[in-house]
Parts: sequence; C-alpha cells; structure tokens
Amino acid sequence: MKNILADIVEKKKEIVAAAKRSLPLSEVKQMAQPAGFHLSHRFRGEDWSLIAECKLQSPAKGRLCRAYSVTELAKIYEENGASALSVHTDPHFLGSNEDFAAVRKMTNMPMLRKDFIIDEYQIYEARMLGADAVLLIARILSPRQLMEFLYLTWGLGMDALVEVHDEEDLRAALDTPAEFIGVNNRNLTTFTTSIENTMALLPKIGDGRTIISESGVQSAQDAARLREAGCDGILVGEGLVTAPSVAQMTRQLSSVGGEMATKSA
Repeated sequence: MKNILADIVEKKKEIVAAAKRSLPLSEVKQMAQPAGFHLSHRFRGEDWSLIAECKLQSPAKGRLCRAYSVTELAKIYEENGASALSVHTDPHFLGSNEDFAAVRKMTNMPMLRKDFIIDEYQIYEARMLGADAVLLIARILSPRQLMEFLYLTWGLGMDALVEVHDEEDLRAALDTPAEFIGVNNRNLTTFTTSIENTMALLPKIGDGRTIISESGVQSAQDAARLREAGCDGILVGEGLVTAPSVAQMTRQLSSVGGEMATKSA
C-alpha cells in the first residue's frame, strides 16, 4: 500500500532545500520576530476551542472545496466562532506560503502553520510568515528533533501542537514538556479517519496537557463526544469545508463547549 506520509516527507526535503537556496536561513532568522504565544493565551480563556482549517484538498481524496478560497474560508471561520485558524502551506493540500501570508494580513486570530516540519528552517519561516503556532508531527521526527524543535518554537514566541497517532508517538510526545498534544484520527499511511483513535489514546495522556482531536470530526455529535471524553478542542478541516453550510457547521462545532456548560449548570 502506498505510504502517503512517506511520499510527502520525501517531497518536503526537496521543497525545503529549494527554499534555503532562494532565501537563506540567516535572512529568514532576521525576519522572524518573536510572537507572544497568542494561541495558548486564547485557549486558556476558553473551555472548548475550535481550530478551523482552511483546507482545499486532501492527498487521499483530491479537491475538497471549490466554493471558497483560503481567505474566504478564514473570514467565515472568524465570523462564526472559531478560536484559531489552521492554514496549509504544503502543496499536497493546495497550500502555499502566499495563502498563509494573505490570511495573516486579514486577521488577528491565532494562526497555526499546517505543514510537515522536518527542518529548523521551516520553524523560522513559519514565524517570518506570521504564524502563532506550528505543527510538530512525532511520527516524522526523532525524539531529539522533537525536543529541539519544541524549544525553538517556544523561543520564537510560538506554540507547538505536537501531533501523535499511536502509543509510540504518544510516548515520544509525553517525554517532552509539550503543552498541546494533538491526537491525529487519520491513519498516516492510508489517510482514513476515525475519532476512535482519540478515544483510545485519551486515557493514556494524563493531566496537565491541552488535548486537541484532529481530523475525522464530521458533526456536532462527534465534537460533543470528544468534549465529553476530555478533549479541550478539535482541529477540523474536511468536516467544515464539505458541509452544506460552512458557517453553520463552524458555529455548531465551536459552540459545543458552551452548550455542554449550559446543560450542566
């Protein structure tokens, strides 16, 4: 079976090498002014958070959204209660640095750079683009890289969402002081999804971490189930951009925490 993640990482090596030739790391560092941990500040003020992803395409399913551009999706998300935005910069998802920069110009919301980070260059580059957070995928990093990249991210005033898929990934993440643990419900080989992956790993995480369930959320019922199980938030792309009404789905997924608080009051 084709390993989509492995293919993406191999291509990413070429992309990063080309970026370094175009704009050397020394210049990127000069333009990467420290941020102020905007994502974690936002999350600490909320009982439930939605990171809404401006996702146009999936490597497994092809084009997902033709009705809106990345900037149009970002505007809808912001107007309908999302806590933060996730913007792809990887071409397998029709993402680009230009898309990220365009969204950054139109909003002050916390922004996560969604990419496959394998080199410190990409972390400085993310901050140069205006990112408030980056995704660090445990599966594609050594334990040493994961730790080093986490501290580098923090040194630039950004938050890091450390993504895990299975128990081995989780052990690597828990060996770091990462605040945000993202449980990926997508099989990283086949790219199929099931929120049962979050349900299985949640009891193994323990207290003191902010837990985000990623991918596979298709309804408010899915979100409510994850909230009740102990998640602090969700990252949703496909479930939003393929909904009959992106705005309505954004409102439903972002309000799950408030609805539960009202019921329990």
